[in-house]
Amino acid sequence: MDLLNTLVDKGLRRELPTRAEALAVLATSDDDLLDVVAAAGKVRRHWFGRRVKLNYLVNLKSGLCPEDCSYCSQRLGSKAEILKYTWLKPDAASKAAAAGVAGGAKRVCLVASGRGPTDRDVDRVAGTIKAIKDQNEGVEVCACLGLLSDGQADRLREAGADAYNHNLNTSESTYGDITTTHTYADRVDTVQKAHAAGLSACSGLIAGMGETDEDLVDVVFSLRDLDPDSVPVNFLIPMEGTPLEADWHLTPQRCLRILAMVRFVCPDVEVRIAGGREVHLRTMQPLALNLANSIFLGDYLTSEGQAGHADLEMIADAGFEVEGAGEVTLPQHRATVTAGGCGSHEDASCGSHEGAGCGGHEGAGVCGSAPAAASTSTPAPQVDELRRDLVSVRRRGAGTDIAPNA
Repeated sequence: MDLLNTLVDKGLRRELPTRAEALAVLATSDDDLLDVVAAAGKVRRHWFGRRVKLNYLVNLKSGLCPEDCSYCSQRLGSKAEILKYTWLKPDAASKAAAAGVAGGAKRVCLVASGRGPTDRDVDRVAGTIKAIKDQNEGVEVCACLGLLSDGQADRLREAGADAYNHNLNTSESTYGDITTTHTYADRVDTVQKAHAAGLSACSGLIAGMGETDEDLVDVVFSLRDLDPDSVPVNFLIPMEGTPLEADWHLTPQRCLRILAMVRFVCPDVEVRIAGGREVHLRTMQPLALNLANSIFLGDYLTSEGQAGHADLEMIADAGFEVEGAGEVTLPQHRATVTAGGCGSHEDASCGSHEGAGCGGHEGAGVCGSAPAAASTSTPAPQVDELRRDLVSVRRRGAGTDIAPNA
C-alpha cells in the first residue's frame, strides 16, 4: 500500500507526514487495520526496539478541583463517587510509589487535582520528590500539578523532578467545548515553562470526547510543534457523574488507528497508552504494544486499571520486554544520559521541530492513498453500547488503607 510504505519510510527518516496522510490513517478500514498496525510497528521497533516503559501514577490530592473539565471525575460539580482527600504526606506518597517501582515502573508520576500549585504546594511536592528518590534509586519522577506560574518549573527541577506533564487534550478550536475555566493557551504556556526549565516535557491528548478526525490530527500536530519527549494517549473513561458519562465513541479498532497516527507523526517520541486502554482496547491491548512503547502500570487517578501482574504477563506474552531502570528510553539523538534520564532538545523531535493528570484522566477510506483534501469535518463514530461494567472507581492505593495495584 503506497500510503503505508510512504509513512514507514518517513518514520524511519524522522520525516513528518502531511496532514492528509495523517487523516488517511484515521480513515482506513477495519479490513486494513492489521496492515496499519504492522507499518506503524516497524517505526516503533526501529526507534524503541521491543522495550516497554512502565510508569506509575500516585494521586497526591484527589477531587474537589475548581476547574470544570468535562472529562474529569475530579471537576467542579462532579457527582462521581470517587475518593476525595487532601495532600498525601511525603512518606505515604513514597510508600505508594515504591509499590509501582517494585512492580517494574521506572517513572513515578505525581499528580494533584487543582488549577495549579501554590508556592507552598511546590515546597510540599519537593519534599515528596526527595522522599521518593531517597528510597528508590534511579527512579524518574514526573510532576503533574496543573498550570504553572513563573519560576515554579525551575523550583521543581531543582527539587529533583525529571519531567512535567500537562496535556493539551484536544484541538485548540474545540478546547472551549470541554473546559471554560482556563484556555488552551494556558496549557501551551505551562508546557513551554516546563521545557524552558529543563524538565522533560510530557503532553498528550484524550480521544473519545466527540472530536472529529481533524481535531485529532490538529492536536497531534500541535504536540509535535511543542516537542514533548513523551505523548500520553488517553481514551476517555466516561465516568458516571461527569458531563461526558454517555460519550462512548471508541472501538478497539479506532483506538489502534489513533495510536498508529500518533506514532507516524511522532516516530521517535515516547508514545504512552494511558487512561482508558482497558476500557476501550480491551482484548486488543497487546496489539497496541506494537504502536506505543510505554504504558501505565496498575490503576489510574480515580479509576482502577488492569491488575499489575496482568500487565506484565501481557507484555511478555506479546513478545515485548519491560524496559530496565538503566536503559535510556529515548533514541540517542533525543536523549542525554542524566540521573533521571531526561531528554535533550538540541535536536528536534519528530524529525524537524522542536489535568487529566499525567496521562491518567478519569478518561472510511481506502488504505493506500491519501485523501485529496480535508475540507470537511469527519464526525466522530457512534458506539451504541455503554460499557459501564468496564469502569471501576478506584478504592485502593493512595488515600486508602488498601494495598495499591502494581
